[in-house]
Amino acid sequence: MLSNHLHNGIEAPKLAWSRLPNSEDGEPDTVGLVKKSDESSIDSLDYEVIENYAYRKEQAQRGKLYVGYYVMVKWFFALLIGIGTGLAAVFINLSVENFAGWKFALTFAIIQKSYVAGFLVYVLINLVLVFSSVYIVTQFAPAAAGSGIPEIKGYLNGVDMPGILLFRTLIGKIFGSIGSVGGGLALGKEGPLVHTGACIASLLGQGGSSKYHLRSRWLQIFHSDRDRRDLVTCGCAAGVSAAFRAPVGGVLFALEEVTSWWKSQLMWRVFFTSAIVAVVVRTAMGWCKSGKCGHFGSGGFIIWDISDGQEDYSFEEFLPMAVIGVIGGLLGALFNQLTFYIAYWRRNYLHKNGNRVKIIEACLISLITSIISFGLPLLRNCSPCPEANPDSGIECPRPPGMYGNYVNFYCSKDKEYNDLATIFFNTQDDAIRNLFSAKTIHEYSAQSLLTFLVMFYSLAVVTFGTAVPAGQFVPGIMIGSTYGRLVGMFVVKVYKKLNIEEGTYALLGAASFLGGSMRMTVSLCVIMVEITNNLKLLPLIMLVLLISKAVGDAFNEGLYEEQARLRSIPLLESRPKYQMRKMTAKEASGKRVISFPRVVKVADVVSILRSNNHNGFPVIDHARNGETLVIGLMLRSHLLVLLQSKVDFQHSPLPCDPKGSRSIRHTISEFVKPASSKGLSIHDIRLSSDDLEMYIDLALFLNPSPYIVPEDMSLTKVYNLFRQLGLRHIFVVPRPSRVIGLITRKDLLIEENDDSASMELQSTSKVSQ
Repeated sequence: MLSNHLHNGIEAPKLAWSRLPNSEDGEPDTVGLVKKSDESSIDSLDYEVIENYAYRKEQAQRGKLYVGYYVMVKWFFALLIGIGTGLAAVFINLSVENFAGWKFALTFAIIQKSYVAGFLVYVLINLVLVFSSVYIVTQFAPAAAGSGIPEIKGYLNGVDMPGILLFRTLIGKIFGSIGSVGGGLALGKEGPLVHTGACIASLLGQGGSSKYHLRSRWLQIFHSDRDRRDLVTCGCAAGVSAAFRAPVGGVLFALEEVTSWWKSQLMWRVFFTSAIVAVVVRTAMGWCKSGKCGHFGSGGFIIWDISDGQEDYSFEEFLPMAVIGVIGGLLGALFNQLTFYIAYWRRNYLHKNGNRVKIIEACLISLITSIISFGLPLLRNCSPCPEANPDSGIECPRPPGMYGNYVNFYCSKDKEYNDLATIFFNTQDDAIRNLFSAKTIHEYSAQSLLTFLVMFYSLAVVTFGTAVPAGQFVPGIMIGSTYGRLVGMFVVKVYKKLNIEEGTYALLGAASFLGGSMRMTVSLCVIMVEITNNLKLLPLIMLVLLISKAVGDAFNEGLYEEQARLRSIPLLESRPKYQMRKMTAKEASGKRVISFPRVVKVADVVSILRSNNHNGFPVIDHARNGETLVIGLMLRSHLLVLLQSKVDFQHSPLPCDPKGSRSIRHTISEFVKPASSKGLSIHDIRLSSDDLEMYIDLALFLNPSPYIVPEDMSLTKVYNLFRQLGLRHIFVVPRPSRVIGLITRKDLLIEENDDSASMELQSTSKVSQ
């Protein structure tokens, strides 16, 4: 009967969890799945503070000075994360712009003499760049494949995916993004930049990488998963801020999309980190405008200024704008479904044949992309340049190898341009800038836009999921701006108003496709406003986002949720399943609970740890009257530390007094789980036969205050507790027999007296003795 209730509600997450491997040594494949290994397990993260005797003793020894120092270090790390992510983004953008700039300049120079030679050079350069990217990922950093956002979302949701925050993943993400984006594939660098920021934050939090001897002891301040989670959240926001030069959008992206919890102190640090990134990026762009960065500075970071676009809009324009939202929802939902099916086929059939197949696949897609982007404009007839408008600042045709509108490609006359080459034979940033551009009515024909939409949409679906770092922000903007411009052309022709700009409708199309695919609203709205520098379009962007999200939600989940499901990442979504309303905590909890007595024999500990993979164990003691008492929760990682050190072994099976003469021999840092390695395993510990006959008193090391719920609490309420508090364990207990006190909001108001050592509780409640 229980299995029927859980068919769609609980069994699906349990099934996804059961498919996860058993080791942190397992390396993800190109779609983020981890190869199964026999020796390790994927774990949840311990966001709860373990308030054991060692923790309380250490906290008692720390005064206000240490608390101030701890807060100051957090802000300092936020500064370092902002600087590091900003510099990484500058390096990636500078490299991509220069590789792409050299490629197009060389190709334009060669096609003046021979289009065949130019085509061969163009294909060869793209092939080399893509091969370098896929080779780095497959041979050096498998976890760097894909956008990385589903994995980071899983980490901040409490799932510890192996390998996603390693130093080699960071290196693979940076150099892999340069190769894949510079090689002209239908993907972007924005998702990888979010993953890059998270890697930088995690590495700073653990003091660097010990494997590559890049570690600093003075940076090893934060040891808990909770503190690392805060740093990774700052890194995610910094990545978005660096990718789009949108600091406020970065903060909202971290709040809306990746984190499952929030607090005001963290928001201030995230905002500070995003502001630092904006300063670093702005400084780099100002320095590069002088021409010191090669081709970088002309295209540069994503920023499409359309402040000179459409000034106002009329009521009758809302109908075609709503149509744009519907189209975005439909195409976005279709994109999510197609990428899911193709990635599923890759995982189960294609990529099982090894890394060689992954490399061949990426190179084949690069070859097809190059043939389409170079060959299709050759089939398009050129158009005469429009009359020159000195106020627009747009030159027709543009100089060979330079960015801008009106590309002269395979044209018989000098004053002609190829509208399809203006989109296809260009970097993605420049192509979007051309589609968004104002005062360029009639630059594109409907036939060219339809051709580009169909071909690029197909390329984006096929390319997403290959073994290269791949983001979907920029391809989504490319797709949306294309059909948005098509609708804009129709509106101009029907309404015949001079103030309507096709570029404005291209912007709304881009927002609608991203909303229909990724299902973001607030953060995406702010990002679009920040990168276009036009606040007047805010109500229109909000309209198309709401419509596209509503239409997309009618068909499937968002892109990142679909990809997380494909990768078997057991996310706790924002809302519990409907079936949970009819279930209780007792029905969902495990039938067999493995517990320890307070004083346990070492041989029993080893036996239990070898026979199961549980992470937490209740610890049971007995009162003088024989009543059973649950005195706390003991973590597996803490037990392994005790077995490894052996200093707490005792001959007597009697409990010791924690407040007595015996002092604790461990510090909190000894119990810290490594951030990027598997840590201790029960198979790594060697114990003699004499050791196995010893005992351990667990009272000093357990968490005496775990979260407890009554057995008849609804599962919906338990689910909300788990997600909002970031828990890993909850004890399910029978209905308590009596109440020893009641805490209200008033009891939690604490006022400091003049004497800082004394605190007065402002409470009138009485506790029955």
